[in-house]
Amino acid sequence: MDLDSVATRAGVRHVAHETTASTNADALALARRGELGPLWVTARMQSAGRGRRGREWISRPGNLFATLLLVDPCPPECAPQLSFVAALAVHDAVIETATALGPHLALKWPNDVLCDGAKLAGILIEGEGTATVSVAVGIGVNCAQHPEGTEYPSTDLASAGVVVAPETLFRALSRVMLTRLAQWNRGDGFAAIRADWMARAAGLGRPIRVRLGDRAVDGSFEALDPVGRLLLRRADGAVETIAAGDVFPLVTAAES
Repeated sequence: MDLDSVATRAGVRHVAHETTASTNADALALARRGELGPLWVTARMQSAGRGRRGREWISRPGNLFATLLLVDPCPPECAPQLSFVAALAVHDAVIETATALGPHLALKWPNDVLCDGAKLAGILIEGEGTATVSVAVGIGVNCAQHPEGTEYPSTDLASAGVVVAPETLFRALSRVMLTRLAQWNRGDGFAAIRADWMARAAGLGRPIRVRLGDRAVDGSFEALDPVGRLLLRRADGAVETIAAGDVFPLVTAAES
């Protein structure tokens, strides 16, 4: 895999593996040894890929596994916003390399890219440090295949009718990510990122269920608040602000 020339000229570097345990783990290990980034770590296969909340990310050949290491990208409290930045960059890259899928794509809060309602890509943000934060922006995109039997349906680009090599997708991603990072501007531009994300949001204004670990809450996906938390309007009219959770669509009686 190669970076786009725009990324190379901007000083971005790249470490490519055939197989590794986890590109996120590799990136953070490099940061502990003094790597300052920006640096992409990619692999053709992962043996211990992971998603949010410690879930396994099934890392099959032919898909894209990539992590962008950023050191001191923003004030620590703004680091979770990188999930929205990365989702938009993945959305941009897929549209560039698979234009026909544009109308079929949407973004699911807080960190997934959907195609026709099924999960096409996931993002995992991990950070270390206090005064200076190292952030691993992990991205997995199902290009050639996807896992079966997952709780939330999955898909891949080939199943959607478009053949895109992970190398091609990564080259585009390495460039468009720079554009989205510049728009975000270390958190100062999150209002614009938030607006762009909401314009592509799945389920906005629709009934959803949010699982919060020990409970689930139903309501209507109203908006994102100014820092990216989900605003859920419950049946009693109250609006609940949710910082983290798993979102599932709800089918109404009229739709069933």
